[in-house]
Amino acid sequence: MAKDWLEGVDEEYDVVVIGSGLGGLTAANTLAKLGRKVLLLEHHYQYGGLATWFKRPGRHIFDISLHGFPIGMIKSCRKYWTKEIADSIRQVREVRFINPQFDVSTTFDREDFTKIFIEKFGISRERVEAFFEHLRQMNYYDRDNRTTKEMFEEFFPGRNDVHRLLMEPIAYANGSTWHDPAITYGIVFSNFMSKGVYIYQGGTDQLIGRMEAEMQKNGVTLRKNCLVEKVHVEEGADGPEICGVTIKPRTGETRTINCKAVVSNANIKNTIFELTGEEHFTDEFIEEARAVRMNTSSCQVYIGIRKGDSIPDIGELVFTSDAEEFSSEELTNFKTSSRTFSVYYPETRPQNEVDRYGIVASLNAQWADWKNLTDEEYTAAKERLCQEALDGLEKFIPDIRKKVDHLEAATPRTVKHYVRHFSGTSFGTKFEGLKVSMELPDQIRGLYHAGSVGIIMSGWLGTINYGVIVSSKVDSMLAAIQSRNSTSAS
Repeated sequence: MAKDWLEGVDEEYDVVVIGSGLGGLTAANTLAKLGRKVLLLEHHYQYGGLATWFKRPGRHIFDISLHGFPIGMIKSCRKYWTKEIADSIRQVREVRFINPQFDVSTTFDREDFTKIFIEKFGISRERVEAFFEHLRQMNYYDRDNRTTKEMFEEFFPGRNDVHRLLMEPIAYANGSTWHDPAITYGIVFSNFMSKGVYIYQGGTDQLIGRMEAEMQKNGVTLRKNCLVEKVHVEEGADGPEICGVTIKPRTGETRTINCKAVVSNANIKNTIFELTGEEHFTDEFIEEARAVRMNTSSCQVYIGIRKGDSIPDIGELVFTSDAEEFSSEELTNFKTSSRTFSVYYPETRPQNEVDRYGIVASLNAQWADWKNLTDEEYTAAKERLCQEALDGLEKFIPDIRKKVDHLEAATPRTVKHYVRHFSGTSFGTKFEGLKVSMELPDQIRGLYHAGSVGIIMSGWLGTINYGVIVSSKVDSMLAAIQSRNSTSAS
């Protein structure tokens, strides 16, 4: 008899969380700790969204990618998750940039970047300090219409090499380009410059496992292999309000669960146009939501090193390119020569009994380049990605091809298939998406969004913090309902 994935699920919850990316997981955990009855639903067969992993023959475990984040992740994980998770976060020891304009190794913090700018690029200390101070003072509410490129030109006119060093790592981190608002760059880059780049030591399989255990301890009802087909809205005393969701499990009967609030960790456009339905929103809001642009996507090449073989230490994050100059257009081009290698050494998963190595090559990409390829074209394009990744690695590890026993590529179509995001985006929306996301509960009481939006709410730290912000708003809304009901009863 087929498993019923909704077995044991109650008829009603305070909150239903749709999706188990880090924003959804954090919102669910935070609300449960606040005493709310929470149901978290994930359509995939494991939790984590894009912070996840997969296994392949040869006992390979691949993280979707090596996720770097600022030091603030330690504080957020300690406060909203566990000390055990926070204590497993460590600094990346070396970040490398290798391209025709420069070859640089850095700890990726303000002190080291300042030294590099002065000694390798000939920039005056005064100019460098002015730039960093300008970034530090930027905030979300600034009315600053400059693009990132215009800001770079203001401080480092005509210095494409400097622009490249500044822009490349952030583009890979959150999909932004130098045509996006300067504020989106300033906030994210300043966070990294505080103390460098950090990663979770133990792999995303261990991280998500620890998060799952913590949520269960706090009383969250967790179900995977359960697709939310519809968010239900009814007309309340003060306008439209959330009343439930319909869930289709992989096996078992479709059910409708009642709830007072929904936190969607799905893409913001999926949330509005597919899950909820535009008929429940004002025309002005729908017009604004339609205008939200999707951010770029990405491709990955997963390279498994044969058991018993090893590779030399070439750094943990290696940004490479054959392009003579930097441009966001080249970085996202279908045949870009720019890629980042995330290198997994045995220390990445120290709990493993046997030392294993792996490499993930990441490239920025555009959905439009991939969506209409024929099957034959798609297969050929993925094979090209794989071979070009190995070509790039041979510059650092000449015998790499002899050591590889697993090789596969993922594309924006892979992202679309597994996480169902509009346009297969890996990085949510452009800046304007944040406003639409934050205004959802103004349209429908009880409807909230905690997905990747607006560039600054992307990446591991951004999505975790957004989950916390949203859960606080949900709790306040539920408290107001309780207070109103108590007053009516008396």
